[in-house]
Amino acid sequence: MLFNSIDFAIFLPIVFAIYWGVFNNNLKLQNIVLLIASYVFYGWWDWRFLSLIIFSSLVDFYVAKNLEKNSNPKTRRRLLYLSIFVNLGFLGFFKYYNFFAESFINAFSFFGQDISFQSVRIILPVGISFYTFQTLSYSIDVYKRKLKPSQDIIVFFTFVSFFPQLVAGPIERATNLLPQFTSKRKFTHAALSHGFKLMIWGFFLKVVVADRASIYVNAVYNNIESHEGLSFLAATFLFAFQIYGDFAGYSLIAIGTAKLFGFDLMTNFNRPYFSSSVSEFWTRWHISLSTWFRDYLYIPLGGNRATKPRWLFNLFITFLVSGLWHGANWTFVVWGALNGVYLIFEVLLFKQRKKNVLNIITTFILIYFAWIFFRANSIQDAFYIIKTITTNLGDLYIGRGPDKTAPIYAALAILSLLVVEIKKEYFDSLFSISKHKNEYVRMAAYATLIFVILYLGVFDDGQFIYFQF
Repeated sequence: MLFNSIDFAIFLPIVFAIYWGVFNNNLKLQNIVLLIASYVFYGWWDWRFLSLIIFSSLVDFYVAKNLEKNSNPKTRRRLLYLSIFVNLGFLGFFKYYNFFAESFINAFSFFGQDISFQSVRIILPVGISFYTFQTLSYSIDVYKRKLKPSQDIIVFFTFVSFFPQLVAGPIERATNLLPQFTSKRKFTHAALSHGFKLMIWGFFLKVVVADRASIYVNAVYNNIESHEGLSFLAATFLFAFQIYGDFAGYSLIAIGTAKLFGFDLMTNFNRPYFSSSVSEFWTRWHISLSTWFRDYLYIPLGGNRATKPRWLFNLFITFLVSGLWHGANWTFVVWGALNGVYLIFEVLLFKQRKKNVLNIITTFILIYFAWIFFRANSIQDAFYIIKTITTNLGDLYIGRGPDKTAPIYAALAILSLLVVEIKKEYFDSLFSISKHKNEYVRMAAYATLIFVILYLGVFDDGQFIYFQF
């Protein structure tokens, strides 16, 4: 079920009314309502994939309970390996089977050996990369005795499948989210108001910024032979804000929706394009995933506590794996490797990057260049685009027919986004509309935002970019 759909607009009020209106004083029944709602939400795409999330939840629930009871190191390791095997096994098969098989065949073909291979038509379950990481971190934390396992199967299953953040994050840690299912939740108008404000801004980012930009980006990137360098420069610039608006918008809608039910999810984006270094960018972009890789891959590899060569290796491997996590395509692998190279050069050349306009622009250009690989349909397309930009700027494509206004509206939306984010980054205490003393000013501001969403928004049930990951 999509946040930006009629289905969700009907689904959310019904769940909200049952949750608060019928079972307001019964925590257990509230959790059951959320569990059923989450399974309906997830099963809306394909009910068959519910078996995967239920099986994964069941394995990790009992693995964690046995990890807590068992003190034998070998037995505990075997239990952890079971959790890792099930979670990464599902992820590997559904997401990477054809990718690795085809890469293996191509490698042999390069050396003159022909091996027959018939690809399997595998449908990628929505959100599998997110919920497998969430439940896997739970097992690891219980194994390390950083967390007591849940004794309530309803609570744990609801934690894994909690619908606001199920299919595209934030990837929550059990230490933050799990206790919230066992604590009594109280309805407050302040939380309701805050939740709706976050959702409104999230919808603006998605349907006005991201979906307007996507019209131009798709027209250029999906037909590269018909376009020249200036068009690629414009499309990549719009894509930088398309992916930001799309994913940050989803995160805000998820966080806002969770607040409607009395839950606090972690911040997932923190104005990343104001970063003065690539390392700072990755503390502001998709924070839940960046910190997951930091805690469960980078630090276990040795982090920065090793020799400098090993430290640089740890950085590179972490970003290489992060790239692969994003998708079964060499474009994502190169994108991840490129970010790893950026980080290595920062370690070698800079002790600390000062916060100034030049460094912010430089960082944006580096991230902008990497987005070419992220968005391109293939490695060949990415290098064609880079070559065209450097050798043939040519003319700027401005769109055709009804899509002709898309880049103009997208540019205006991005400008509005930047104005808001500049205020938040530097002047929040002075200019925040949400904190304005006059209630009518606040109401007028949000009414205007809703009007812009309804007037300029693209309502075509367009999926969120990160659903494919």
